[in-house]
Amino acid sequence: MQHWFNLADEACEEALLDSTALRRFVGIDLGRERVPDGTTLLKFRRLLEKHKLGEALFAKVGEVLQARGMKVGTGTIVDATIIGAPSSTKNADKQRDPEMHQTRKGQQWYFGMKMHIGVDSRTGLAHSAVVTAANVHDKHPLPELLHGNEQRVYGDSAYASQRALIESKAPQAKDFTNQRVRRGGEIDEAARSKNHNKSKIRARVEHVFAVVKRLWGFAKVRYRGLAKNATRSFVVLGLANIYLARKRFAA
Repeated sequence: MQHWFNLADEACEEALLDSTALRRFVGIDLGRERVPDGTTLLKFRRLLEKHKLGEALFAKVGEVLQARGMKVGTGTIVDATIIGAPSSTKNADKQRDPEMHQTRKGQQWYFGMKMHIGVDSRTGLAHSAVVTAANVHDKHPLPELLHGNEQRVYGDSAYASQRALIESKAPQAKDFTNQRVRRGGEIDEAARSKNHNKSKIRARVEHVFAVVKRLWGFAKVRYRGLAKNATRSFVVLGLANIYLARKRFAA
């Protein structure tokens, strides 16, 4: 509930006190028990981080969805997005988060972390994820984003010419990543046309990022350190899968 509505610990406590529907959802009866306060929620979240239960929750959502008929197919789309972090040093420690780093995208610099995901090309649901600092190149977590039974791997030009990394995890997979179209100062129109066709499928990964960033508000980190934000990443990805599959559930 906290991630679905993008609530801080204290705001989550207040929302539960105010809303009967939310208390019913989380199973709290005010006649028998109190609403957990912000400190209790903080301690609970730390337990999730310590035992890596965010990752376990993400995996469990995947199992439930597969049991409902949304099987993982033979095509995977890989991509990464930057999650911003405060770059200011005006804090008690007088320094930025040491686990976050800066990176350049286009002509602009960003500071924060990266969320790398693998998305099923048929269902559009995320089946794997890796969290790194923002300065880690997209290609490095590539094998961890594949389940190994792929026949096709899609990705943008950041994953071009990474056949060896793909084959290290999915030896039967064909490389359908976008290739660079400019060679020797000239544009290869045939390659650009192929990239355009691949991007029609590759665009499905953006639906996951749109839900995570716009609906769940995870465009910026809320906590310091990669481990805390990795837990949040896995949980919001699981929620995004549920949201994206909602129409199929209703059917």
